[in-house]
Amino acid sequence: MGKNNLLRKNGLIILFLSLLISGCATSISNYDQHAYIQTTSLKVDALNLMDSAKDEYNSHIIAVQELQTNLQKAYEYEKNRPKNEITIKLWDKLLDKNGHLLGGFIERWKAGTKMSDTFISNCKEQVGEAFDTISGLESQKIKKTDLSK
Repeated sequence: MGKNNLLRKNGLIILFLSLLISGCATSISNYDQHAYIQTTSLKVDALNLMDSAKDEYNSHIIAVQELQTNLQKAYEYEKNRPKNEITIKLWDKLLDKNGHLLGGFIERWKAGTKMSDTFISNCKEQVGEAFDTISGLESQKIKKTDLSK
């Protein structure tokens, strides 16, 4: 793993931990199976689409727009869940168009840059880890129990 990848990975871990610690003062949302499934599904879609970045962006514009729409739907779902600020901050980081994760990757591709296989592979690793952080947080949330049983 290169120095830049290690720094980015460590930065993501530090961000997650700081968000988790700062969130300890407030409660966190309960586990939501729909959110978990949505996140893991979008991870697969995003990573598969990223492989196409060795081609011209315009030849994949419909697939990119579809992914971005689905990402926006997931983000809106998460944003409207109570006590979900930590998850929203993680999504913000993932989708930031000026960042180094999925949002920035798509913007760079859109600007006309064809990506090399090595660059795509490195970016996919980072984006995959970001999705894993989000889904991992979700899977660690407390599951509501059905008290009516």
